[in-house]
Amino acid sequence: MKEQEFLQQIRLDRVTLKAWIEEDWLIPAKTSGELDFTEIDLARARLIVELQTDMGVNDEGIGVILHLLDQLHGLRRAMKDLLGAAHAPGTPTRES
Repeated sequence: MKEQEFLQQIRLDRVTLKAWIEEDWLIPAKTSGELDFTEIDLARARLIVELQTDMGVNDEGIGVILHLLDQLHGLRRAMKDLLGAAHAPGTPTRES
């Protein structure tokens, strides 16, 4: 989705969006020189809003939380890959 639609869906202003991108809280793709947002970006932005407004988390805390979430998702992907490789046909087992 393009920037304007993203801003409307999340009810955010451009200045705040720019700050979030500069902080690497959101990393939209760039296609044809325009920012292009995914559903994941939208979910992440909603999380940021919730952390700020509902939970009162400050900017430093949001950065830490997002970093930890990114690490967690990376570890989950790595674990899934390892499990997939371990169960792949032709993989030696203990009984072999």
